[in-house]
Amino acid sequence: MIYFDRDQLKIKKEKIEKEMAAADFWDDQENARQKSRQLDRIKKRLKIIDSLAERFEEAEVYLELAAESAADLTAELKDTFQQLEKELAKLELKLRLNEPYDDSNAILAIHPGAGGTESQDWAQMLLRMYSRWAEANDYQLETLDFNPGDEAGIKSVTLLISGDYAYGYLKGERGVHRLVRISPFDSSGRRHTSFASVDVMPELDDQLQVEIDENDLKIDTYRASGAGGQHVNKTDSAVRITHLPTGVVVQCQNERSQHKNKATAMKVLTAKLLELKEEAQAEKIDELSGEHKEIAWGSQIRSYVFHPYNLIKDHRTNFEEGNVSKVMDGYLDDFIEEYLRLQSKQ
Repeated sequence: MIYFDRDQLKIKKEKIEKEMAAADFWDDQENARQKSRQLDRIKKRLKIIDSLAERFEEAEVYLELAAESAADLTAELKDTFQQLEKELAKLELKLRLNEPYDDSNAILAIHPGAGGTESQDWAQMLLRMYSRWAEANDYQLETLDFNPGDEAGIKSVTLLISGDYAYGYLKGERGVHRLVRISPFDSSGRRHTSFASVDVMPELDDQLQVEIDENDLKIDTYRASGAGGQHVNKTDSAVRITHLPTGVVVQCQNERSQHKNKATAMKVLTAKLLELKEEAQAEKIDELSGEHKEIAWGSQIRSYVFHPYNLIKDHRTNFEEGNVSKVMDGYLDDFIEEYLRLQSKQ
């Protein structure tokens, strides 16, 4: 496949660079934008392939050392080789992220299901988990919208996770997440099941346009919520946009400026509508409402069981992890990688 073939990628890179050098290249803005993005994607893939080659060379050196002195192989040498193997596996997996928006930043939104405080608390636990994952993988994290729960937890949150291939890695997290635990909000100590949905979209290029009729939008402004004190916004700067044909609702209150919040909300709306359009294979947007699964039993992609035993299971890959604390602290790599491997085989 071309996304593994370094020579073919270099030929394609040189061809695009030659096209971009032409005097009339920027006359067709749409074609120029697509070619520029394609070139950027090829450069990233070449960088990964070069890193992979370097790691292979290092691995070969360690294998030679091991062959020469297997009896004296130190624990440090074994650890180094095991680490190299892990890096090789991650780089090879990264090369398989070759869908159009895989290398984009990710917009991740979390919404609790029915259940009030219990499910809102679960949504906040997921927010912490994804925030920890982003920090551990050196991604930048920005909160676009945050709607706190009435007593605890959150009613909704939208994050922008920025960095190479953020969307490619997180796209498999989209779906309903189910929690089973002894509720800290139940004085009788009973076991509860809670649900929350995670939506993941790529952050789109500012120049990429999806046709949105202004007449199809209902735009509301309101006062941004906050923890109080000096951070309370005293103007109606928060923006909520409803796309009437599909019922898609987006909102942003991160910025002090209503104009900036509207621009960010429109970016999220564009991503959602493009996603809907692609899912329906470019059918009319007004036929696309109601595509998401209900946030309830039977629709979950992953279950997090804290009682009567500890187990997190992905129902698509059947991958399981008994160390629930590790996962909730942001170590999602195994789940993400298992899902991507499954997708690459299909």
